[in-house]
Amino acid sequence: MRELILGVLVCSLVLSVQALYSSSDDVVELTPSNFHREVIQSDSLWLVEFYAPWCGHCKSLAPDWKKAATALKGIVKIGAVDADQHNSLGGQYGVRGFPTIKIFGANKNKPEEYQGGRSSQAIVDGAMNALRSLVKERLSGKSGGSGYSKQSDGGSAGGSKKDVVELTDDNFDKLVLEGEEVWLVEFFAPWCGHCKNLEPEWAAAASAVKEQTKGRVRLGAVDATVHQAVSSRYGIRGFPTIKIFRKGEEPEDYQGGRSRSDIIERAMDLFSDNAAPPELLEILNEDVLKKTCEDSQLCVIAVLPHILDTGAAGRNGYLEVMMKMADKYKKKMWGWLWTEAGAQMELEAALGIGGFGYPAMAAINTRKMKFALLRGSFSDTGIHEFLRELSFGRGSTSTLGGGAMPKIVAAEPWDGKDGQLPVEEEYDLSDVDLDDDFEKDEL
Repeated sequence: MRELILGVLVCSLVLSVQALYSSSDDVVELTPSNFHREVIQSDSLWLVEFYAPWCGHCKSLAPDWKKAATALKGIVKIGAVDADQHNSLGGQYGVRGFPTIKIFGANKNKPEEYQGGRSSQAIVDGAMNALRSLVKERLSGKSGGSGYSKQSDGGSAGGSKKDVVELTDDNFDKLVLEGEEVWLVEFFAPWCGHCKNLEPEWAAAASAVKEQTKGRVRLGAVDATVHQAVSSRYGIRGFPTIKIFRKGEEPEDYQGGRSRSDIIERAMDLFSDNAAPPELLEILNEDVLKKTCEDSQLCVIAVLPHILDTGAAGRNGYLEVMMKMADKYKKKMWGWLWTEAGAQMELEAALGIGGFGYPAMAAINTRKMKFALLRGSFSDTGIHEFLRELSFGRGSTSTLGGGAMPKIVAAEPWDGKDGQLPVEEEYDLSDVDLDDDFEKDEL
């Protein structure tokens, strides 16, 4: 008994050390069990921090976050999610580093990224600016209050039914079996109580999954009481039944939880398992850099040695390392780019790459105009350590030179071959009388 009590005390002590916020703070502790009720269903403006207890930047932010919460009490809600413990909730909102702060305003389904400073004053200023914007939207009649979908198709809290694809006997094979997407399909009956409970979770998950996977994983629903042919084909006997469909494979039963976070987490795992690695692009013009970096939370850029220094074999070796890492981190949906040393001098200058030699690598967050440089080796191990630190919010970052993306010049694509030294032009000197010229110079 004594050992049991001692164990409980030790566990309690460890938990209290790890926790950044307590019930005595004005920061609301958010979890998957209360997030929908507290935030999504609320008419209030929320600033929510997604953090990890071990994150140094999160520990530094905590005093200012608490101070801001007290100052904004009764005006703006301030919350915090331990995304290390509740990673499904962090994944639902695309959290990839710590701390990440999201603003849940007029449209709770699409929170905005907080881009302000991390002092208590900056947080309060950012919150008040967001509040003013929310009030203006409500005055203009643009805001739906709680942010729920109010469409005629019966939108549900936290998501819209329009993102759940209605599957029938007629369209099932074409959409699910012949399509390239991965599908999670719910077979339901309108009178089923468990189906009614699942409906808002399924709708919310459908919206989040469609956005986060860019439509490569979809959620559908079959009314098994109406479309009995397809339901019978897959042996549906109880409701709701959820099955996973991949092209060319036998369907499998979904074994996960029924909350939106559980569904989203399984969908993202399916996306990661079936997604092709991101494309590795050479920076040939402004559009390549802009589109790749703006569409990704993080843009990984390598500056490789000149082709005359490595030849085709050496360059392909570096590109293979990058492609391997792109595949390893494909779930992050980052952008991957490369250029030759000297081809984009303004980019190298903005990243301060010149002093480290080649190959070099930088990871850029264009939303925050921050970047980090690879300090270790340009290898599987070195790049993995570099990117892992960044994904955990532990990397050292700097502000991008000039606070904006540098100018990119048009370049010719590499042809995959070894480099060729420039051919020097030969001159025919047979008609030149060097002796006469020399004598004239002497005179």
